[in-house]
Amino acid sequence: MPIDSTDRRLLATIEDGLPLVPQPYAVVAQGLGLSEADVLARLHRLRSEGIISRFGLVVRHHELGYRANAMAVWDVSDGQVDDIGRQLAGYDFVTLCYRRPRRLPLWPYNLFCMVHGRDRETVREQIARLNAEQHLEAHPHDVLFSRRRFKQRGARYSLRGAA
Repeated sequence: MPIDSTDRRLLATIEDGLPLVPQPYAVVAQGLGLSEADVLARLHRLRSEGIISRFGLVVRHHELGYRANAMAVWDVSDGQVDDIGRQLAGYDFVTLCYRRPRRLPLWPYNLFCMVHGRDRETVREQIARLNAEQHLEAHPHDVLFSRRRFKQRGARYSLRGAA
């Protein structure tokens, strides 16, 4: 079933996040002139049809005391990258894990993991654990620590504010 204008308004309403109240879907519904049950049914349908691939949240890790984060990158064979990526994604301290194309000759890496910790040493230890437990030491890799945060929020999909 294609999405309609009400679905689009719903998606635009929630893309900045849900209200931090005991019944956030009721507040969203009221703003759209819908029932809470209708909002939940629409979100369920959009999820089951793949329009919404996942429903998550953006944790502002810095405010929670996680002062260090790094993107660990590896050059893993194309035949192994999906399996290793799934293994890395299972660690609770890995917040993002994905495959990207290499950009040869300057960027040989195709597997990326974001790791957060309270300090750089903790992050280094966690990445060392990934390398040891997943036998990644022999693969070319690098660690890129963040130096400054410019923006942190979820993705936008609506045309709101587009010129």
